[in-house]
Amino acid sequence: MNERQSAQVRKGALRTEVRLIASPNNWIEGTAVQQLEKTASLPGVRLAVGLPDLHPGNGTPIGAAFLIEGWLYPALVGNDVGCGIGLWRTELSSRAIKRDDWADRLCDLDNTWAGAVEEFLGLRGILASGYERSFGTIGGGNHFAELQAIDSIQNDLECAKLGITADKVYLCVHSGSRGLGESILRDHVATFGSAGLRAESEHATQYLARHDHAKRWASANRELIALRVFDRLRTPGTRVIDVGHNWVEPIGKKWIHRKGAAPSTQGAVVIPGSRGARSYVVVPRHPTERSAFSIAHGAGRKWARSDSRARLENASRRRI
Repeated sequence: MNERQSAQVRKGALRTEVRLIASPNNWIEGTAVQQLEKTASLPGVRLAVGLPDLHPGNGTPIGAAFLIEGWLYPALVGNDVGCGIGLWRTELSSRAIKRDDWADRLCDLDNTWAGAVEEFLGLRGILASGYERSFGTIGGGNHFAELQAIDSIQNDLECAKLGITADKVYLCVHSGSRGLGESILRDHVATFGSAGLRAESEHATQYLARHDHAKRWASANRELIALRVFDRLRTPGTRVIDVGHNWVEPIGKKWIHRKGAAPSTQGAVVIPGSRGARSYVVVPRHPTERSAFSIAHGAGRKWARSDSRARLENASRRRI
């Protein structure tokens, strides 16, 4: 991986640096790069970083991180606050994989959980949100829950620290804050449009409180999804990793906004592959501001979601 492109956007006397960190062989849609550069022109943006899975979003790119001074931009976090990826080790043996049996047991898991949601949240110090009907469910888009087996281990020491061994089956969960995160962005847009909030303002304080709540709610949501899977498969499970990739955090006097970008400062991260492709567990080394303290989240796409259906339908018609 290398720095494929570096540019500067002038804003008065200030310059904002724009970086695209990706392999020269990595195809990235031009619209995504244009969105990255346009977003870099917002007030307060000091650094805009596009990561290898950069792709177009709804006005702002996904697979990007921004270092911003004095402003918070809810639109750069998006409508799924706290979305992230968790990894759990089960006690199922990778030597006795029962695909058909397990698939049958995992049907209808996206229905509303019948358990005591508020009690589940309360035990974790999380308040109910009003969106508990979808709590413990995966949701749509590119969210998923997938059983995985180890293909190879490259670093025995790091895997031992995490409790990762080649003889077990693992569960990877990608989901977020469901309707709760969507409501937070919707309320912001209703009042402020896509504009940002002064970081020291009361509105920013209120947004951060709701943001932090949704981030914790999203993590608990992934936990409950995992527990529901374990119940069906009749196995205990141990959480190995849980890292968000849609959130904002302070660093010094600036704020890192991540939209589809995992932190490089919180230990091991899962980078999932497309369906049928390998996923990777990586441990970031030497976090640096050059990458906005972020790495790829892996849950990307080549095209904007709104374009994908039309492109695929056109390709299908050409084959007929």
